[in-house]
Amino acid sequence: MGATLFEQLARGQAPPHIPLTVTHLRRMIEAGWLPEGEPVELDGVLVHKDRSAAGEDRLTHGKRHATAVAMLRRLDRVLEGRGCHLRTQLPVTLSETSEPEPDGAIVVGADDGYVDRHPGPGDVLVVVEVADSSLCFDEGAKLQLYAAAGIPVYVIVDLPAERVPLYREPETTPAAYRARRENPRGETIELPVRSQTVAVPVSDFLPA
Repeated sequence: MGATLFEQLARGQAPPHIPLTVTHLRRMIEAGWLPEGEPVELDGVLVHKDRSAAGEDRLTHGKRHATAVAMLRRLDRVLEGRGCHLRTQLPVTLSETSEPEPDGAIVVGADDGYVDRHPGPGDVLVVVEVADSSLCFDEGAKLQLYAAAGIPVYVIVDLPAERVPLYREPETTPAAYRARRENPRGETIELPVRSQTVAVPVSDFLPA
């Protein structure tokens, strides 16, 4: 079997591709080529969001993943009065060719401050990805994406391992985080909220 286009691009064996931009994506939605709400996000190309449980159809939405995202919404109560708010599964514009939709994002300001645009890298304090079958992607390409954009804290809710790794101190070249802490169930993690931090039990991220 021959190599795929992306394999050949990675090896330098194919002509350069032209990446999709945020503007292209908007026009695709406006023209009806891509239904609004379709479970895809932009990282130079359109990537299907994997919310499935390990071993299940990747087009399904795993029950534990859905529960964990619902649990994330409780963070909004903790953030109240602290000058920021939580967004779940909504776009964050990191660059002209990158607009992921993290499962959770702590964003500065009020929610009605983003009527005319999506939050950018300077608006985002924390991103959270809930990972089941998507764990390798979230620990690899997604981590590099958020580090390259300078997102201060990246949190992965690792459902299979019952842990919540937290990454700090992003560096752009190479795209990585210098600090990482595991955080198994029973511990507490600290999230930056402007000039403060809030302590959140790991169990608040993990379904029972």
